[in-house]
Amino acid sequence: MPFVSQIQRQTDYGLFPSATPIVIDNGASSFRIGWAGEDDPRVIFRNIVQRPRHKATGETVTVVGDHDPALMKYFDCTRSGPRSAFDSNVVYQFEIMEYIFDFGFDRLGANGPEIDHPVLITECVCNPVYSRSKMAELLFETYGVPSVAFGVDAAFSYKYNQQLGICARDGLAISPGFTTTHVIPFVDGEAVYKGACRTNVGGYHVTDYFKQLLSLKHPHHMTRFTWEKVEDLKMEHCYIAPDYALETQLFQKGTKEAEDKTRCWQLPWVPPVVEEGPSEEELARRAAIRERQGQRLREMAEAKRSSRINELENELRGLAFLLKQLEQVGEEDVPSFLSETGYTSKQEIESAHAKATQSLRKAKGEPKADQVESDEKIDPSADEKFSLLNVPDNMLSAEQLKEKKRLNFLKTTTEGRQRAKQKRMEEELERERKNREDEEKRLANPGLYLEQLHVKYKELSEKVEQRKRLKTNGGNTNGNNLSGGVGRGERLNAAQRERMRLLTTAAFDRGKGEDTFGAKDEDWQLYKLMSKDNDDDDDEHDPEEAELTRISSRLQEIDPTFIPKAESGTSQQVVEVPKFRPLTKEDFQVILGVERFRCPEILFNPNLVGIDQAGMDEMAGVSIRRLSCDSKDVEDRLTQSILITGGSCLFPGISERLEAGIRMIRPCGSPIRIVRASDPVLDAWHGASMYASALQFPSQTFTRMDYYEKGEDWLRRYQVRYSL
Repeated sequence: MPFVSQIQRQTDYGLFPSATPIVIDNGASSFRIGWAGEDDPRVIFRNIVQRPRHKATGETVTVVGDHDPALMKYFDCTRSGPRSAFDSNVVYQFEIMEYIFDFGFDRLGANGPEIDHPVLITECVCNPVYSRSKMAELLFETYGVPSVAFGVDAAFSYKYNQQLGICARDGLAISPGFTTTHVIPFVDGEAVYKGACRTNVGGYHVTDYFKQLLSLKHPHHMTRFTWEKVEDLKMEHCYIAPDYALETQLFQKGTKEAEDKTRCWQLPWVPPVVEEGPSEEELARRAAIRERQGQRLREMAEAKRSSRINELENELRGLAFLLKQLEQVGEEDVPSFLSETGYTSKQEIESAHAKATQSLRKAKGEPKADQVESDEKIDPSADEKFSLLNVPDNMLSAEQLKEKKRLNFLKTTTEGRQRAKQKRMEEELERERKNREDEEKRLANPGLYLEQLHVKYKELSEKVEQRKRLKTNGGNTNGNNLSGGVGRGERLNAAQRERMRLLTTAAFDRGKGEDTFGAKDEDWQLYKLMSKDNDDDDDEHDPEEAELTRISSRLQEIDPTFIPKAESGTSQQVVEVPKFRPLTKEDFQVILGVERFRCPEILFNPNLVGIDQAGMDEMAGVSIRRLSCDSKDVEDRLTQSILITGGSCLFPGISERLEAGIRMIRPCGSPIRIVRASDPVLDAWHGASMYASALQFPSQTFTRMDYYEKGEDWLRRYQVRYSL
């Protein structure tokens, strides 16, 4: 089975005799294996297994314990996350446990298929018989070990510290571990398991809670909060508060003491390159360049305009010469003459001449007075066409009267069409003139032109919005400076009010006699007045709105940052462009304040994470009360030697907080002495190593012969004696 790991393999396995036991501290967090009688374990790694596939070959490899992140980039870990053999603190996944044993024995230096050394392995308090029997089956039948002994890790740690003189024969062993916390009473040097307690809160829950708080506080740096990094931050910065409520109030008030207790974790950050502003010489040089560019653009525009004028003048002279020749050509020679020129008729030449004349005037920027006169000219045949209109009605027959009405309507429509056409042409010329003037201003001074355009756009938009608000509200208030209700008449403009007046008075202009409206032709002139400037209503083409539209389109062309306002009268709001500021060093700082003591507080108040169980101080009181019925003085003896061990007892302030909690549930004046193990993390393995090196150790083992003869049920009654 291929392994991926950084742990070196031991080479002195063959130097140890077969009677030398192998000591294994099988913790939920770390796996420690070594030889009995030695000071430290040989191999230590995290008790997890991961089986990813190689991205190139597709081969499945086994990653046990710690791994190199640089090496893992070659493997696909999306389908196989880290897995543990433990459920809480009980081994239940023995397939994963087999990978752990394979790796541990391999790194210890074992070569053969069997392990010919006795094995002492730790387990939790009151380990289920099923888990113990499966562990024995795995060691006996898979690895062929000669004998096995099981012991509680917290008990080994207590006995080891008892040998060092740190704790007495009678006392309590409080072990906040990775996933659980145990309290084991010791009387006369032996563990009394009937008084033991357990709660399902440990270092794993503290780290997970810490990770959640940091992710909620700094959501932009969630990828930085890996499990390993949060574990390091927890062990480096977290502490146990003497009084959780007072400590919380301290941070809530933001006092100087709270600031002193706040820590900062600086994430990697590279300051952006600050570009220095241009010097005065550089600004002058750029201004000169812009001026030369503007002058060049003006010269190019003038040259293009002159070239266009010359082309149009030549075209006009050619068309005038054609018209002059066409007058001298006879009617029978006109088709042949036109075929040589490329035109089909005289009207086409005249139309081209008129268009060229109009284009020339546009290019020269001349006023269009003569063009207006030419457009207002009526066809010479118009007098003959509408001659019937000048004849009185009494001189016309019924058919002629009907034809006269038709011609009157036709003439009115033609004149209106000509006026609309003339108006459109004037507007187009005015728009072109303004665009030409704007372009000249822009080329002369682009910065000033853009600023003036923005100011004009702002003024016009405010005017249009104000006028539409007045049109909607009528310019009236209800006395509270608020817009009040208005009638329709107050919202009408001048043209609409005039039409309404004509409608309401038309039937009564003749007096109070018989209604004879429409009997005379002049009565129908009323409809002309009503239809005059019919577009002058709410949707009329207001000059200011047209100018606002023109300026808006112009700004969109020359200013990429310009965003036009929403249309007036709509419910749309102007969407502001988010302003992004450059990231600073403070944006990459993770501030650790109240999280420092809030996370480890769950060891004493598991309710903070939704676990309805007792804390460490309350568990100690429960364990003492369970043994108080055996002897009256046992309570004082137990409280005089309280040992805390395990990785989670490394938080600063845990001894003082535990003493204060136990003192609150004990009678006043009771002796309480709390000590910490010499090495809370490794003392369990040290105690097991010391126990396995004793001469009486073989009598405490469960041999392979016993396993085959007595079966797994005998393990139910098996219990190691710690006083050898």
